[in-house]
Amino acid sequence: MCAIMLTLLDMPSIHQSLHLSSTVYLSYGPQATQEELKSSYRRLCMLYHPDKHRDPELKRQAEQLFNYVHQAYEVLSDPQSRAIYDIFGKKGLEVEGWEVVERKRTPAEIREEYERLQRERDERRLQQRTNPKGTISVGIDVTDLFDRYEEDFEDVPGGGFPHIEINRMHISQSIEAPLTTSDTAVLSGSLGPLFGMKVFRNVTARCFVTAQWGLQFSSRGVRPSATTMMARHLDQNTMGYLQWRWGSQSAMTTSIVRDTKTSHFTLTLQLGVPHSYLMMSYQYKFQDEDQTKVKGSIKTGFFGTVVEYGAERKISPHSVLAATVSIGVPQGVSLKIRLNRASQTYLFPIHLTDQILPSAVFYATVGPLAIYLAVQKLIIMPYVRAQKEQELEKQKEDSASEIARRKQEAEASVLLMQESVKRIIDAEESKMGLIILNAWYGKFVSDNSQKRERAKVIDVTVPLQCLVKDSKLILTEASKAGLPGFYDPCVGEEKSLKLLYQFRGAMHQVLSGDTEPLKIPKQSEYCGNKL
Repeated sequence: MCAIMLTLLDMPSIHQSLHLSSTVYLSYGPQATQEELKSSYRRLCMLYHPDKHRDPELKRQAEQLFNYVHQAYEVLSDPQSRAIYDIFGKKGLEVEGWEVVERKRTPAEIREEYERLQRERDERRLQQRTNPKGTISVGIDVTDLFDRYEEDFEDVPGGGFPHIEINRMHISQSIEAPLTTSDTAVLSGSLGPLFGMKVFRNVTARCFVTAQWGLQFSSRGVRPSATTMMARHLDQNTMGYLQWRWGSQSAMTTSIVRDTKTSHFTLTLQLGVPHSYLMMSYQYKFQDEDQTKVKGSIKTGFFGTVVEYGAERKISPHSVLAATVSIGVPQGVSLKIRLNRASQTYLFPIHLTDQILPSAVFYATVGPLAIYLAVQKLIIMPYVRAQKEQELEKQKEDSASEIARRKQEAEASVLLMQESVKRIIDAEESKMGLIILNAWYGKFVSDNSQKRERAKVIDVTVPLQCLVKDSKLILTEASKAGLPGFYDPCVGEEKSLKLLYQFRGAMHQVLSGDTEPLKIPKQSEYCGNKL
């Protein structure tokens, strides 16, 4: 039978009041029976019982740890608390409202009650939520770089310098105002001036509609507009859209959009004034941490034909950069740069030429790629690296006192384990069982000296030997930093556990990740395979 280990997590300060929200928890297998939990509880109670220690300081430390273990057991010995912890973990116990729930509930009923409490909490926050979005668009005309002839340069003073101008600018802002859990109003405005309102409503679980009204003010007067759209889930990955737009550019549009983990496909048909067109686009999503995407599209109609291709990539946790090259007749060649920063969007459409010139297509394709690679290597990567190091240092500073406290508790726990460990080793030696020779926990740096390698690891030989029962050591799928006698020696960094142990006279070694489950000895080692 698997040994169930009690893990002391988030131990409250001795000066804090001991209540449920700040109590400790037990790390155990989800299939553990109450008898197994009780057995592990008794084992730790015997280890930390104050009456077993005569030294006043050890007695005080033992009493503190004994109380933590007792509080943890109280949480898991209660069927309701354990069901909540099994399903939702530590956060589930912190949700308000559990005190009014009947105690005779099944896990399924507790899950249902948890979801109800979550919905009530979300509804309380409904009026406090807004989703502000902004867009800034700056149009740049650089056709002078490609369209004028060399002889013009000689006739115009200063003609050697191409003329670049900003030909348009647009700024818009919108906020969402939730009306109910299914209705949302969107208020928007722009520097134009333009005022609009949008309403969203879920009709069924698979269908929703939106309606939008707008007023644009200009020297010619007020120009109203309206848009209505209905969307429906056709299957798990496919949506169908039907849109009607009334105003200066009235149109009826229908679209089919299929979005999967690796691709995004869109087919759109529009019939309207002044343009009708058919468009097809495809986007491939790379499965990398930067969420790189490449896309291509073709659009043809009464206005001509446009081919577009481009890529986008995540350059920081909250920023996405995209570039698209547009080649069309009679539009010419354009480059569109888009930067999404949180809820803000910055657009820079750059018109390169009115004609389809190979040089313009080449520079529009290669230029942004070369600039991106240079900026990524010289600016973005050093900045992100420095930011991560700064966040790690801040995390270490913020948790310094907590780590010091946990280190002190771990050292006290190791002292209290000494007598028990001696008895366990004697018993294991008598039957050639499992003996932990050396165990280290933390960050290992293989290409450095042994001294520097151990600078970020701690010796956990005694705590692991104390967890050996019936010549077996079993660690569940949880961070080992919370085990009795352990603490985190390198906050925010990747950690692992390295063991050298002896079983049936043979030595073995194992390396385990921080949250990986571990069971030793392995089945093959019962046959006497050596290191």
